Amino acid sequence: MKKYLPLIIFTVLLAVPFIGFSTYIMHILILVLMWSVIGMAWNILGGYTGQVSFGHAAFFGVGAYTAGILYQHLGISAWWGLPASIVVLTALSLVIGYICLRLRGAYFALATLALGEICRVTAENLVDFTRGNLGILIKERTWVDKTWYFYIILFIAAVTYSIIKIVMESKLGYYFVAIREDQDAAESLGIDTTFYKTISLCLSGILTGTAGAFYMNYMGYIDPGVVFPLYDISIVTVMVVMVGGAATYGGPVIGAVIMVFLAEVIRSLPHIGAAHQTIFGIILIFIIMFLPNGIAGDYLKLFKIFRKHNRASS
Repeated sequence: MKKYLPLIIFTVLLAVPFIGFSTYIMHILILVLMWSVIGMAWNILGGYTGQVSFGHAAFFGVGAYTAGILYQHLGISAWWGLPASIVVLTALSLVIGYICLRLRGAYFALATLALGEICRVTAENLVDFTRGNLGILIKERTWVDKTWYFYIILFIAAVTYSIIKIVMESKLGYYFVAIREDQDAAESLGIDTTFYKTISLCLSGILTGTAGAFYMNYMGYIDPGVVFPLYDISIVTVMVVMVGGAATYGGPVIGAVIMVFLAEVIRSLPHIGAAHQTIFGIILIFIIMFLPNGIAGDYLKLFKIFRKHNRASS
């Protein structure tokens, strides 16, 4: 049953647009799927390879701007940004890998954080190319109805999940995990750790950039503050994976569901909505303290807690 669970979930999701949900609910589901893609992409690098990045906003934003610039300057559909972002993000990942992947631990994390901020500042100042803080607006949306956007991001999420599963069950995946567990030991066994970390970074960056290109098409507007923010993209990406469970297939999806719905609930509460970042930080602290492996990794611990509570109440 567990083996076929992803296929069952995918089949159920195919029927969602026919249920007749409101536009708002469809929007939330699209965001959940998009954040699932971003979380799964980060999980390749941070969860399986052990290279914690605080700069994934750089990949997301560059993917979004790839689609936006194609529309703004070349006059072609921003949907071409999806395949074009693969080329652009591969090049960006190789550059970032060359600069950062020789660093380890906190030094790598800080370097990626800086690169994300560099991308934001660059986008703000290249006014002739990116329109700066004015942003890029798609004047004619492809669809008004959200059904096709839902199916496109669902397809992207399914492809992302399949790629990660295939990679992690191959020799490449074993190399990633070996690097995470002990990079020095991996090098002593003849594994070119810099090379395989670069592959991991490229996969992670390309998939994150694809989500960014989709975001440009779906929202129809971007600016540097929307697609390059440290907290709203980079930090939330880490939280999605940590809450759901790092180095698990389903963890980023669980984390995306929780974080997106929780964000909407908190923002709807009077006098609390503006403090949602603080609340998210408190939640993350409790997750790290009591569920260090996330919900997917520590679900047995959760079952034990619920059983004890039911016995005590009865």
